[in-house]
Amino acid sequence: MTVENEIEIMGQRLNEKINNMFGRSLHIREVDAGSCNACEVEVTALSNPIYDMERFGVHIVASPRHADMLLVTGPVTRNMELALLKTYNATPSPKLVAAMGSCACNGGIFGDTYASGGGVDKFIPVDVYIPGCPPRPQAVIFGLMVAMDKFEQKIRKTGVKA
Repeated sequence: MTVENEIEIMGQRLNEKINNMFGRSLHIREVDAGSCNACEVEVTALSNPIYDMERFGVHIVASPRHADMLLVTGPVTRNMELALLKTYNATPSPKLVAAMGSCACNGGIFGDTYASGGGVDKFIPVDVYIPGCPPRPQAVIFGLMVAMDKFEQKIRKTGVKA
């Protein structure tokens, strides 16, 4: 199976999950909490003609108030702690948080230092971890599929509609 076929199959499954869950597209606010920008390059690649995640119902939005999910990259630097917390609090509930990349998952090579507080889960609750340095776009799409399953569980538990 070629990469293009794999992406198409995964994307169609993701689109079905999103449509069943929301009846519209999934809105994601990407938050760079102090990364080296490698993960951001991969997120940008998701919007190029090869991956074109918008055709699968995934949109990057500019405001956390419009988001269903936060996609956080990088270790949380001391300078970004407050911004991350404010972004999390501005995102309407029920919300999902995905930690994308090794740094966001556990601090990566930066760890817990004078400048970095480590992984995202030390600051806000994380629902999905997408490992890699940086994760490939296919891994991000798979992580979004896992996130949709988690979101469905959240909705069942809380009774709040998406």
